[in-house]
Amino acid sequence: MLPVLPLESHSDPRDVLRHVFGYDSFRGRQAEIVDHVVAGGDALVLMPTGGGKSLCYQVPALVRPGTGIVISPLIALMHDQVQALRQLGVRAAALNSTLQPAEARQVERQLAMGELDLLYVAPERLLTDSFLTLLQGARIALFAIDEAHCVSQWGHDFRPEYRQLTLLHERFPSVPRIALTATADGPTRREIVERLGLENGRVFLSSFDRPNIRYRIAPKANPKAQLRAFLDDHEGEAGVIYCMSRAKVEQTAQALVDEGRFALPYHAGLDAETRARHQDRFLKEEGVIMVATIAFGMGIDKPDVRFVVHLDLPKSIEAYYQETGRAGRDGLPSEALLLYGVEDVAKLIQFVEASDAPDARKRVERQKLDALLGLCETASCRRQVLLSYFEETLDEPCGNCDTCLEPVKTFDGTEAVQKLLSCVYRTEQRFGAGHVIDVLLGVANERAQRLGHDKLSTFGIGTDLSRDEWRAVVRQVVALGLLKVDVEGHGGLSLSDDCRPVLRGERRVQLKAEKRTKPARATGGARAPRPTLSTPDDERLYQKLRALRLELARAQSVPPYVIFHDATLMEIVRVRPRSLAALGDVSGVGEAKLERYGPVFLEAVRAG
Repeated sequence: MLPVLPLESHSDPRDVLRHVFGYDSFRGRQAEIVDHVVAGGDALVLMPTGGGKSLCYQVPALVRPGTGIVISPLIALMHDQVQALRQLGVRAAALNSTLQPAEARQVERQLAMGELDLLYVAPERLLTDSFLTLLQGARIALFAIDEAHCVSQWGHDFRPEYRQLTLLHERFPSVPRIALTATADGPTRREIVERLGLENGRVFLSSFDRPNIRYRIAPKANPKAQLRAFLDDHEGEAGVIYCMSRAKVEQTAQALVDEGRFALPYHAGLDAETRARHQDRFLKEEGVIMVATIAFGMGIDKPDVRFVVHLDLPKSIEAYYQETGRAGRDGLPSEALLLYGVEDVAKLIQFVEASDAPDARKRVERQKLDALLGLCETASCRRQVLLSYFEETLDEPCGNCDTCLEPVKTFDGTEAVQKLLSCVYRTEQRFGAGHVIDVLLGVANERAQRLGHDKLSTFGIGTDLSRDEWRAVVRQVVALGLLKVDVEGHGGLSLSDDCRPVLRGERRVQLKAEKRTKPARATGGARAPRPTLSTPDDERLYQKLRALRLELARAQSVPPYVIFHDATLMEIVRVRPRSLAALGDVSGVGEAKLERYGPVFLEAVRAG
């Protein structure tokens, strides 16, 4: 890595944006946020992943005198951000547990001497008496509290240390604070303001929409075949596949490797060295598929992740939104696929009920799960349902989700629901969906005969629907709250109080019709469009520039995207600059990168 020298002083945020980051203009509400923080104001910023949250504190930190202190919960995020900033010529550093004592002391000296533009630190380190004393003697430009949803006890990544960050305002009342998050529903947003003492600050709420991500949600029919078909459409692309258990991570990763795909496992059961090595390969190599539990991903800033797959239900819509948001951070077309089944619901309910959390917390978690099931079973636009959860209205269907691309038919399912509820009641509310469906279909197997269920009045009353159609009915009835799944992990179905009006004929129930599709293409529909160029010559030059970028990245042991994003390479191909000045006009090419990489990229463009 080349040495990083002090940047030329800029008093105008737009100068910093152009000369340091290589962009001509701010996006969305970035300019408004930056101006507010530069002027010394506190702020809460809610902006989707890939929307440019980092610039909202990085630019003010470079404009205001002193060092910007960034509180981040994850070492991986710190490392990634510091690498990217140093490529831009910014004097950035991180202070965390991976540093040797001598390295940590060197960073602390740099802070004390005013030799850093930005310093990333974990909340645990920041709250120590020694570090707070160090801050008292330093010149601080601002405090940025990243992943601010960690302050909320109702959030999906609660970190108790975040609750103590109110002391920043108490000890440094003249230093502006900016809290940032991409995932916070209404209650969580209000709790962030209260817990961090931001009542006098401004709240900047951007749209949560990620229009470049195509959302697909499908019931598990043949998960292996569904995944294989999906990955065939994403050959050679980087992506993340989430599984609920460590064992499933290992099995899935090995199955993909056996198929000839470049896949790596990641979960908390692996030793730290293996996890670090796999994460490093995911960041630095092209086309890696990471198969992981939710232990992976938070703080990963890789912009060219083209897909995210959930092979099991996530915990909540917030978790789903954050995890799918790791796709397409560069704004290029990307895709998210979720496969789910009733057994997933049973496992998640078991996790909630088995925890030692207070009853109030368990009720909130159940409500979050109900909202997620509603998203899965909706017949309307997925994006509209997703955004409504975050108290945002999308006036028109998005046109880029499965229910928009392949509209779902609905029917009056009241009679089918009544049959299902009656069968659950007649079988004494203790059997799973498979057995209940056997009874409805009149399957006289050994179990039904042994239990006497072949003599029930509901035996065989459901032959008008297929087994797959009954599975769809069960999923939707569970999502509607008319049936409950037991919490012991056996998946037994029982009636809820809400089912009574349906059984009495006082409430009609609309259901979506089950699609009859081949297992190998159970996700259905056209894949999300690939980021492509217009001609074969353009594509050849693009691949040549990607190879050059990879070579330069490997020489410095950094991820390729910290040199140039894919979108920047595509613009270089389209523009085909013939001079450094013309290359400097390309979005994403700042002065430091132009000086470091301009000549070699120009040579590659000229050579074709």
